[in-house]
Amino acid sequence: MTAPMRRNLLLLAACQALGQAANTMMFAATALSVATFLPQHRELATLPVTMQHLGVMLTVFPTALLMQRMGRRFGFRVGSLTGVVGATVCGLGLVMGSIAVMCLGGLIQGYAVASLQMYRFAAVELVAAPMRARAISWVTAGGIAAGIIGPSVVRISYDLLVPIYLGTYVSMIAVHVIVFAVMSFIHFPAVQPGEAPAAQGDQRSLWEIASQPRFAVSVMTAMIAFGTMSFLMSASPLAIVACGLPQTEAHLVIFMHVMGMFVPSLFTGNLIQRYGALPIMTTGAAILILGILPALMGVTEWHFRISLTLVGLGWNFMFVGATTMVTTTYRPSERGKAQALNDFLIFGTTATSSFLAGYLEEKLGWASINWIGLVMVIIALSAVAWLRMGRRTATA
Repeated sequence: MTAPMRRNLLLLAACQALGQAANTMMFAATALSVATFLPQHRELATLPVTMQHLGVMLTVFPTALLMQRMGRRFGFRVGSLTGVVGATVCGLGLVMGSIAVMCLGGLIQGYAVASLQMYRFAAVELVAAPMRARAISWVTAGGIAAGIIGPSVVRISYDLLVPIYLGTYVSMIAVHVIVFAVMSFIHFPAVQPGEAPAAQGDQRSLWEIASQPRFAVSVMTAMIAFGTMSFLMSASPLAIVACGLPQTEAHLVIFMHVMGMFVPSLFTGNLIQRYGALPIMTTGAAILILGILPALMGVTEWHFRISLTLVGLGWNFMFVGATTMVTTTYRPSERGKAQALNDFLIFGTTATSSFLAGYLEEKLGWASINWIGLVMVIIALSAVAWLRMGRRTATA
């Protein structure tokens, strides 16, 4: 990897860290702010976050196509500006005591998150083809800093302004402004290194791309990994407080969860290069299942901490593996629509799961949510096993 490649990746990882920190702040602050300040809407506490996922689902195609037409830097800057607007509207909704306005802010914030999710694909374009897994892993590792920055800022800022958590939304605005500035120093090549310009021509239909077994299984795995993680992460602050633990415990659990999500990125890319994407995805599903078990065994602080940390670790293996595999299923000229379809399906799942999380936590309880997550991960594990068996049969 050349020095310019390394520099660009490190800067992109820094932007990933800050952008993901803002997203973590949204997760950590919104449900508790609604449940605390708008108790009449307690069963809808995760709705603004759900609207954010819906915003991602609705804007992934415009986001990807805008970047393909105008370039990555332009698209990422539009995402940062949208993040500023979304955080501002969420803060206004909290001041006004209106969950509808907070939901609007979450919907707007969805465009910023859609741009954030494109960072991992932009990383692939900064390096030669053999370095794809490592580049994705490097940028995803920016979430380590996000796991420190996001919860730390929430702990410091949540009671600085009235109503509580307003200071968190103001901090989110500052984070998006910083990302906008850092983006000026990253050079995004027009053509992927190692790819001939002639390879940028012909395009298959979206159905042809999506019907490939590798594309289908990688997207399904990412959908279930992200959906299950979002399901449990969104419900956990509510479950922690409902079990009589303090709100600061929810902040700590989210911190440990985010660390579990992103610390493995320091070595996930190397593991994928050595063993392949499918074995790593299988391992991730197994770890995620192990993460759900402590949540079914008890509701002490350590049950929450161990469970959410392992859920984050399993998510990392599944998601980085699936992302690496999906980048091998489309041509450079097809990247916009293929990447958009991938994220559309993923965030359609997370929008549904985060919406159901608050409702089901209120109606059925924490254990039921974990049983549902367990079933979903087993489905993903079965899909990966099917693809591995098909590959072995084809090789034989």
